Amino acid sequence: MTNQRKVVAAYFLSLDGVAEKADQFLTGWDDETDAAGSDLIATQDTVILGRRTYDEWSGYWPTSDVEPFASFVNAAPKYVATSTPLDDTWANSQAITGDLTAFVRDLKAQSGGDIGIHGSISVTRALLTAGLVDELHLVIVPTVVGTGQQLLTTLGPIRLETIHATKTPAGHLLANYRVLH
Repeated sequence: MTNQRKVVAAYFLSLDGVAEKADQFLTGWDDETDAAGSDLIATQDTVILGRRTYDEWSGYWPTSDVEPFASFVNAAPKYVATSTPLDDTWANSQAITGDLTAFVRDLKAQSGGDIGIHGSISVTRALLTAGLVDELHLVIVPTVVGTGQQLLTTLGPIRLETIHATKTPAGHLLANYRVLH
């Protein structure tokens, strides 16, 4: 039996679960948080994005020098969940045609590294609901935002198993979970 690729969703979250606009609540940075991000993308060779994330990122990452993520995301195949054609010419990007869950199920069955979901809340929710997300890698920032789109609301019950958890010098909780299917 061959091992299937894993779908790994990674997010910065406030303590109250807000996942959008993390740049507005992410305070402090440290080598441990940086290393966790580097370790995460070292296992990935493909990215799935929602349309809004694609539109934001395609204007930023192609000219960014924030490494190693810039090199990773610019080189990786990027599949975009969208119902409209992609306007930009960000390298290695293509729209997902057809059903997102069927596409990801097929992608998981192909050979390759892990499949990352970064910054696309609606995509993560849809794939969690379909039982296609294998791991959640969270950087929980010790702040309460109070308003904003939360990652795990509107979902039914999901059982998780802690893979790893540690506190960084900046006070972030690095928490990795396996999704139990």
